[in-house]
Amino acid sequence: MTTVFPRSVSVVIPVRDDALLLECCLSALERQTRRADEVVVVDNGSSDGTAAVAARFGARVVTEPVQGIPRASAAGYDAATGDIIARLDADSRPGPDWIERIERTFRDRDDIDFVTGDPRFYGSTPLVHWMGEHLYIGGMYTVLTPLLGHAPLFGSNMAMRSSAWRALSGEVHREQRNIHDDFDLSFHVRPGMTVLRDRNLVVEVSARPFQDWESLRRRLGYVLPTVRLHLPQETLYRRRQARRQAAEPLGR
Repeated sequence: MTTVFPRSVSVVIPVRDDALLLECCLSALERQTRRADEVVVVDNGSSDGTAAVAARFGARVVTEPVQGIPRASAAGYDAATGDIIARLDADSRPGPDWIERIERTFRDRDDIDFVTGDPRFYGSTPLVHWMGEHLYIGGMYTVLTPLLGHAPLFGSNMAMRSSAWRALSGEVHREQRNIHDDFDLSFHVRPGMTVLRDRNLVVEVSARPFQDWESLRRRLGYVLPTVRLHLPQETLYRRRQARRQAAEPLGR
């Protein structure tokens, strides 16, 4: 009989000046059926009560004064001590079984290195929510999956083995500011590493990026610089070939 050992789970939340939404996120983490072994809040130069809110909920506060989500998220992953590193944003509201589902996925699937989920947007009209989920996020998966050779990671709702992060931590572009850190990490996923998109792993996420054209333009404007960082180093054809070759022994 095989003994299944429990795996420790760290939840990382990079945040800047989002104390009110962070409080909602941390409250949701307190209601989990399987509580996190640690919650790491990365204070990325906040001027509000972000650090105080995190401390009140018993989270570890990591200070990253140099602003930028890539640098803040990487600092959180570096600080995490769990076997599994889960990631939320301050405006994420995970359901009560979010951590339990993530832990079970990694426990039952030794071949999985990353798991990424989907959003359910809140805070705007039903039309905006539908457009965010089906056009923005749906479009992201449609376009980037064939480009990457696997599903892209969605930073508001994802998790990875700590061993995967340690393997890639020296490669990510943590000093860049005008890129999506989750897409950047997605490009660094190596042949032989496996990304699972779990459509049932759903987290409520604020629709504020779609509230005005400037917010949407800024988010979309980060996509092309992220892609440009990688395609000169690895063409689409070579990327597909490398992943196909890595997967071949598994199918034999």
